[in-house]
Amino acid sequence: MTEIVPLTGPELITYADELAALLMDAVADGASVGFLAPLDREAAAAWWRERARGVEGGPLRIWIARDGERIAGTISLARATLPNARHRAEVAKLMVRGSARGRGLGRALLDTVERSAADAGVSLLVLDTESGGPAERLYRAAGWTECGSIPEYAADPAGALRPTTLYYKAITPVHH
Repeated sequence: MTEIVPLTGPELITYADELAALLMDAVADGASVGFLAPLDREAAAAWWRERARGVEGGPLRIWIARDGERIAGTISLARATLPNARHRAEVAKLMVRGSARGRGLGRALLDTVERSAADAGVSLLVLDTESGGPAERLYRAAGWTECGSIPEYAADPAGALRPTTLYYKAITPVHH
């Protein structure tokens, strides 16, 4: 059974090496998640460790999906911090280990972030993804709306510039 849990800053540091392996798997599989191939394991782990301060008391939340003792996936939510933008957040770094794909884990991670954002009073979510990539099917099926594409926005893991599509989703915030 897969369990999705949020991480604290110290937990993120503890899981950094395993998250690095997940990130390396995604990059090796061609996912455009901000890194070029081949991705060095220590650089990947350091990148995750650097996020700990943002998680601990900051605007960043990170969840992992555990399949037994192994991390099968992750997703992040970055809250906007400016006074006129506190109603929105960005969904980022949705990754599912290759061997765990096709079983609804990406959708479960996305649903977790959407519920958490609504519970935190967020009413608008945004994300970007490589145009034409497999993640677009997931976002459309989950009710996200495409709002435009930017040519040559980011390099894929091989270094080729690719277009990126922007998506948004209005959600109903939970008022406590």
